[in-house]
Amino acid sequence: MNDSALLLFFVALVAMLVVGFILGKRLATSQMQSRFESFALSKQNEWQNMADIEKKKSLQKSRAVVGGLFSEQLAPYLPDFPFDPTEARFIGKPVDFMIFRGLAQESIHEVVFVEVKSGQSKLSSIERLLKQAILERRVSWFEYQVPEKITR
Repeated sequence: MNDSALLLFFVALVAMLVVGFILGKRLATSQMQSRFESFALSKQNEWQNMADIEKKKSLQKSRAVVGGLFSEQLAPYLPDFPFDPTEARFIGKPVDFMIFRGLAQESIHEVVFVEVKSGQSKLSSIERLLKQAILERRVSWFEYQVPEKITR
């Protein structure tokens, strides 16, 4: 083999190595991109499923809250409500109703605090504190007189 044939052989060998390297790199990049897209798509589906589940949970909680608020407002008109609905006054927070027993006959003889609960709901910490204050008879009356300057 002469020098020019040997030179041509090495040039061809280097060219094949360069082409092989470029093709190998492109193939590896293509495979990695395909794997990444597949992984990203599976994660996107997983995240979408999680988002759908959380959305359903949120809607269920929202419906429960709205249903509870609706029940609170309707409670005096339900058949088993133990007080005269005309004597009930909705307050909302921290207790749902105050019942002025005897108000219908214009002779109030008792004031009853009523908290309406539905489902599995329980008293909040503030509601428990209010209940304790009432049961311990830590209840008082205060009359506030608006200053005359304001009413003129």
